[in-house]
Amino acid sequence: MSAPAPGGAVGTSADPQAPGLVTPRPKVDRPRPRALGLGLRLLGPVVLLLVWIWASASGTLGSSLLASPRQVLSAFRELWTSGQLGDALSVSLTRAGLGLAFGATIGLVLGVVTGFSRLGEELLDSSLQLLRTIPFLSLVPLFMVWFGIGETARVVLIAVATSFPMYVSAAGGVRNTDRKLVEAMRSFGMGRLALVREVVLPGALPALLSGLRLSMTLSVIALIAAEEINSTAGIGYLMSTAQEYSRTDILTVCILIYALIGLFADGVARVLERLLMPWRIRGAVR
Repeated sequence: MSAPAPGGAVGTSADPQAPGLVTPRPKVDRPRPRALGLGLRLLGPVVLLLVWIWASASGTLGSSLLASPRQVLSAFRELWTSGQLGDALSVSLTRAGLGLAFGATIGLVLGVVTGFSRLGEELLDSSLQLLRTIPFLSLVPLFMVWFGIGETARVVLIAVATSFPMYVSAAGGVRNTDRKLVEAMRSFGMGRLALVREVVLPGALPALLSGLRLSMTLSVIALIAAEEINSTAGIGYLMSTAQEYSRTDILTVCILIYALIGLFADGVARVLERLLMPWRIRGAVR
């Protein structure tokens, strides 16, 4: 009489040399259709849109609180045909792009220095960690005093907000680089700059892309705050003007534009991950 298999199952498909043991069945990775994945991603936004349409049509949501989708679409056409939306979008994207470029570069350099050099960590890390705990929104009045109400203050605010996520990710990624590999390359006579370029940065690439993704998201959040500094152009200026006239349709358009900018930034980060680290996509759990 054969012993029962683990879990109480009788070993009908058991190995004859090991009675009672069920032959393991490895899980086969079944590729999911792209259409299914896209449909699941769109399900949440579509449900929200339908609820919005129903609430506006039934009167549950008045136009004084939030404009209906039809009014928002009409306001979008109005802003686009007049050229106001295109100009504002160009100004806002330029601000966010410049701030992100400066902030991510500074954070990357400081992260590599503190992660790769013990002296750099001892000199810089404690001060940077202290500055990182300061909410960047609290710096708005100070930056207005230092840089005035021009574009410099807005770009600097975005740069400060985006530098710290990149710094933390870069420093952690560099510290986690395989030290044996670093010592091996040093023994072959590789210099510091070549070591950072050829060994450290590629090894820290997952952490760097995660930091870039966080920085890109924060650049949109900081952009909203930066455009509240007496802006005369940009999406924030459109929002301020619409607020004065209680145009909830234009306010909603501007909020959706901010959301789309953030979604676009996240999409760019995902594309970079797919291009630079294709093995992570192939090895992801399905």
